[in-house]
Amino acid sequence: MLRLSARQCTLGGSLEFSGVGVHSAVPVNLRIDPAPADSGYQITRILKDGTRVGPVQIHFSRVTRTTLCTTLDLGNSTSVATVEHVVSALSGLGVDNAHITVDSEECPILDGSAGRYVAAIIDCGIDVQPATRKYLKVTRAVTVRNNDAFAALEPYNGRSLDLEIDFDNKVIGRQRMIFDWTPRRFAEDVAPARTFGFARDRQALQQAGYALGSSLENSILVQDEAILNPGELRYEDEFVRHKLLDAIGDLALGGMPIYGRFRSYKGGHGLNALVLSSLLASEANYEVVSAEDLPLAFDSLDDLPEGLNVKPYLRSVG
Repeated sequence: MLRLSARQCTLGGSLEFSGVGVHSAVPVNLRIDPAPADSGYQITRILKDGTRVGPVQIHFSRVTRTTLCTTLDLGNSTSVATVEHVVSALSGLGVDNAHITVDSEECPILDGSAGRYVAAIIDCGIDVQPATRKYLKVTRAVTVRNNDAFAALEPYNGRSLDLEIDFDNKVIGRQRMIFDWTPRRFAEDVAPARTFGFARDRQALQQAGYALGSSLENSILVQDEAILNPGELRYEDEFVRHKLLDAIGDLALGGMPIYGRFRSYKGGHGLNALVLSSLLASEANYEVVSAEDLPLAFDSLDDLPEGLNVKPYLRSVG
């Protein structure tokens, strides 16, 4: 039986996106190119004078800031912020190898979700590569805490995320989502969920240099007990789904997909980065395992998003 989950994948072609940074409000162009097997996710930034910094590995060891987004240090006093949505789209669809190029300090926010990235990847297709996919298998539980908030990575026979948020606000309140990963479920149930914020925080955030590019077109804005955006939420629990989207992107900075369970309560980018670094701090916590040796659920064409170009996927396997 052909095991679709056992091989590494890259994009079937190159993709381009344009927008603004949600925090910087600066225009930005982003390009994603296919990459060779075993290269993982890499990123290059083009500076205003045309100088290129990178490519460098997108890796948790390069995380320098986790306030409201995940920011990476590329070296040479150069950084790129808000990488989590595009990386989440790649990881969530099962793309192992890709090269991202941006020409500004922040990835574009687009509509505040990973939906446009996912739609473009589905349109261009995914190519299977000959190399076997490898996983970080959690062998010993690790937990990090900040008061009553926590994030944990635990041994589990599969790939699962269990997130819960709890806001003192009637619009959001307490929401929980348990997600057993397949590319189809990610595309349908997670990728379209948008980022969100509170109107009461907006002035303070902008004075601090954040949310300068935030608008009702790219963020859900909550004011008191109402949502200011026109139209309905994309999901009744869109808020926790976006937190799950962020977590998938942040955890992908481990360099390989994680085989285990992630649990979080009142979490965010900071705890996501901390639990990942805690896992990889000791080889007693994990082992690198070939996909051939794992009982993975993602082994059927039914687990792929509807409309995904599967012909190059199957041809590559031969």
